Amino acid sequence: MKQIEKATTCYHCGEDCEETLLFFEEKPFCCQGCQTVYQLLSENDLSDYYCIENQPGLTQKERGSADKFAYLDDDSIRQKLIDFSDQRLTKISFYLPQIHCASCVWLLEKLPQLHEGVLQSKVNFLKKELYISFDENDLSLRKLVELLWHLGYEPHISLEDFDKKERKASTQTQSFYIKLGITGFCFGNIMMLSFPEYLGISHLDADFIRLFGYINLFLSLPVFFYGASDYLRSAWTALSHKTVNIDVPISLGIFALFGRSIYEILSQTGAGYLDSLASLIFLLLIGKWFQQKTFENISFERDYKSYFPIAVTTLQGTQEQTTPLEKLKEKDVIVVRSGELIPADALLLQGEARIDYSFVTGESNPVPKKTGELIYAGGRQRGGILHLQIIKEVSQSYLTRLWNEQIFQKQGFTGLHNKTNLISKYFTLAILLVAFGAGTYWWLQDAAGMAVNTFTAVLIIACPCALALNAPFTLGNALRILARFKLFLKDTEVIERMAETSHIVFDKTGTITRSGEDKIRFQGEALSPGEQEQINALVNHSTHPVSKEIAGYLNLPLNGQRVEHFEENTGQGISAFIGQQEVRLGKARFVSEQAIEKPKEIFQTTAYVSFDKVIKGYFQMKQSLREGIENLIRHLSGTYQLSLLSGDNEGEKTRLAHIFPAGSTLAFQQSPEQKMRFIEQLQQKGNKVMMLGDGLNDAGALKQSDVGLAITENVHQFSPACDGILHATHLPQLHRFLTYSKRCMQTVYGGFILSLLYNIVGLSFAVQGTLSPIVAAILMPLSSITVVTYGVLSSSYFAKHLEK
Repeated sequence: MKQIEKATTCYHCGEDCEETLLFFEEKPFCCQGCQTVYQLLSENDLSDYYCIENQPGLTQKERGSADKFAYLDDDSIRQKLIDFSDQRLTKISFYLPQIHCASCVWLLEKLPQLHEGVLQSKVNFLKKELYISFDENDLSLRKLVELLWHLGYEPHISLEDFDKKERKASTQTQSFYIKLGITGFCFGNIMMLSFPEYLGISHLDADFIRLFGYINLFLSLPVFFYGASDYLRSAWTALSHKTVNIDVPISLGIFALFGRSIYEILSQTGAGYLDSLASLIFLLLIGKWFQQKTFENISFERDYKSYFPIAVTTLQGTQEQTTPLEKLKEKDVIVVRSGELIPADALLLQGEARIDYSFVTGESNPVPKKTGELIYAGGRQRGGILHLQIIKEVSQSYLTRLWNEQIFQKQGFTGLHNKTNLISKYFTLAILLVAFGAGTYWWLQDAAGMAVNTFTAVLIIACPCALALNAPFTLGNALRILARFKLFLKDTEVIERMAETSHIVFDKTGTITRSGEDKIRFQGEALSPGEQEQINALVNHSTHPVSKEIAGYLNLPLNGQRVEHFEENTGQGISAFIGQQEVRLGKARFVSEQAIEKPKEIFQTTAYVSFDKVIKGYFQMKQSLREGIENLIRHLSGTYQLSLLSGDNEGEKTRLAHIFPAGSTLAFQQSPEQKMRFIEQLQQKGNKVMMLGDGLNDAGALKQSDVGLAITENVHQFSPACDGILHATHLPQLHRFLTYSKRCMQTVYGGFILSLLYNIVGLSFAVQGTLSPIVAAILMPLSSITVVTYGVLSSSYFAKHLEK
């Protein structure tokens, strides 16, 4: 390594090396920090970082000492910052204001290669946030932050703002306005100095014409190197990756105008096209600003609080009440029952906690927790009632990330996004061929000026942006509209899969039958007041519809009986030790091995009760179909294949067979595993399956299906395994939702056709030389805005049919 005095730029960060210059492997660095980062990347085979952009790194000068992160060794501070932690896995999110380009994203998502303690790393570029899963046995929180610091990405950690509220990146907006202002200033002056040419003033002194040309050339430099820098940099990045994006043809057009102008002005053969160049870049920036403002006004990416259907039960003294998540505060006491999601980090005050963190880690083994221990957001209780005290406010974005975890993504589905990217890629290549062809034709016709205009206009007028923006805005607006009708979908891809549905599978209890309006009676030995209280205590620990019905039938206050070892066996029943007895409620063979299930009447659910496995009798619940279900099935039967799966016996088969069309599959006594296998078999036959269930007992089937909708009558039953949540009162509108999804997809394809027609018409004028680059620059952003507006207005128009 040597030191020399020379004016150059740092290979890592691009800063000028005004004083001492360090060389390592024949590459210049401005400081020891930049050289260290380069060495770290080289040793881990991550040198491709420097191929994405020139000097993509961040300066390492004046960073201070790593000792400033010693406070992260304090466990109380650590607890405030992390999202989740067990003995193996810890999750945390950081705000990194230094994220600015594709190189940053590439490097930060390669953290697992830099340290084996980092298990997963994912960047949200727009929010400048980094989500990390790491093993604290190999890498402490302090060491993780120091690693990021060494790379030049020091996390913004504010202990006064550890709830990670959304931050705004205003610096980028200010930079854009400065760029727009400078470009506009140069554009105005170039146009003014070009007036003699416009007005055909031939008697003007040649020296003045030459002077005006040189001034224009000087004014064009900031326009070209600064105003057009985003387009040029993006094109260079794409080409360095051996790919082509929309900025490549635009940059070629800019180069063509600039190069031709320099030649004509310096050779005194013409005035050049600097006025066209300046107006082109200025109008591109104006169009970009106008696009951003338009998209902001119709963007569907609103706060999830406006439509994410979750509330919790809070304890106010001795009374329980439902509270929306956004109103949940620190130190509030919440009540969590079996199967319910824990919405925020909390301390266990009371109850036997068996927490299933499968929604966070992918592992379903319940973790026992003792009184006073911390329970992280995203866990699901698999035991009895818990009383928890909130210690950290709810993070909607964290719960949303849970819903979009990789383990809940549908495999093997190629959405419009990938198809659109492929179309855009080949579209851009085709435009390059047309531009070179048209330019060559006019050049051979001895019309050099026409060749430049034609070449540039073709490159600018043809824009695949409308293709890329069409689907996100059309389907995004549809997401927002469906949420108004109590259908809350995970993402726009769900609408695509809804439109492709060919087979719909219904669960029975709580889905097509009503919960809360059953006529209940008890058959068997008379229950003593003490036994009724025991049963009441048992069913109040469960969120299953049958448990709720029995609790309502008994209508007894909770008298504080101790419920121990509560268990909920999916599809079978619930059990617990209350007092000195084991109390069971559910199917006959579950409550007692010697029991024999009695035949049921039509639309009847039976729940047997046993004390120490001695059956006392059973609750009979007369059920009725939800209002509008028969009409719904009639609407669906002409278009879709239908099936019904139920965990009950076949006592209701005859009645249901009259409701469902001939050829429908009606399967009874189905376990959750059998339901999942049934859907898998349908998919193997080429069906696109929609499953409607209760969201908890049918989690496996919902995940297996192409579209899984959880039908709920309250807002507690959130399940990341489902693709959407539909309020039970709006289930009769399902056929309209499916029709709406198809119309939205037709709108998307219509947008593709509209974009294609625009490009065909625009190109036909451009290749003839009748379209100037300036007009092309005006039309390009207008085409994207037109297609996006068409998609949003069409999806809003079709929504009128949902209100009938």
